[in-house]
Amino acid sequence: MNGRTEPDEAEPDAIATARPPLLREFLLVAGLFLVYKLGRQLADGHTADAFHNARRVWDLERAVHLPRETGVQSALLHGDTLVHLANTYYATVHFPATLAFLVWLYVRRPAHYVWARRVLAAVTGAALVLPFTFPLAPPRMLTGTGLVDTARMYGPSVYGPPSSDHLSNQFAAMPSLHFGWALMLAIGLIAATRSPWRWLWLLHPLITLLVIVGTANHYWIDAIVATAMLGATLAVIPSPHRTSTTAGRGTRRLAPKETVLVGAGR
Repeated sequence: MNGRTEPDEAEPDAIATARPPLLREFLLVAGLFLVYKLGRQLADGHTADAFHNARRVWDLERAVHLPRETGVQSALLHGDTLVHLANTYYATVHFPATLAFLVWLYVRRPAHYVWARRVLAAVTGAALVLPFTFPLAPPRMLTGTGLVDTARMYGPSVYGPPSSDHLSNQFAAMPSLHFGWALMLAIGLIAATRSPWRWLWLLHPLITLLVIVGTANHYWIDAIVATAMLGATLAVIPSPHRTSTTAGRGTRRLAPKETVLVGAGR
């Protein structure tokens, strides 16, 4: 012991990550949303295949004993208020919540922002391939299921008649990016923060799942496929180490051992 305090070792996860250029990130995120909207339109025009695949998906869910989507919808239809709230959640939360998530990470957790943006871009890009190879009509269009189009009946609705709706591809139900993005939002905030309440963010994908199924916009399998795609992407793009900003809060610096021993001998 020489009485000299050694400097703290610099830990890799304590090194601050530089925030990416704002203009570049704005263009990248805007491009992500644009690809999401326009990419699905390119896969339009497969009506017969979409309905054929919808029947196959419905029969597969019954064969593996997944719960019927009608059970969730019946719960929503107990009152006009509940189903209207579900339709509103579907129509208004998806994009703003994802954008707010990315903005918050960009400002407060730059390393996690870059990771989350890469994951969302990869999942979205992969998801846009499926409508070309497996067009799928949503359950609200499938006859003989007991499901109704809650958005059309109770409002608000983000879709027009499929024949005249040129702003979206309604035959691209699989995978559900509504659910995939919501799940990534929860995972990203849980990874980037340390609050004991952070696990409550899982309520967002849970509510989203019940909404997309209860409003008959998606099948259970759409969410399962989205989860599998997100899981595969997360395995390839690992999350960053916690930074001192996320991990260091609430900790206090301990005195060096030498100092403690000298003080004790006085």
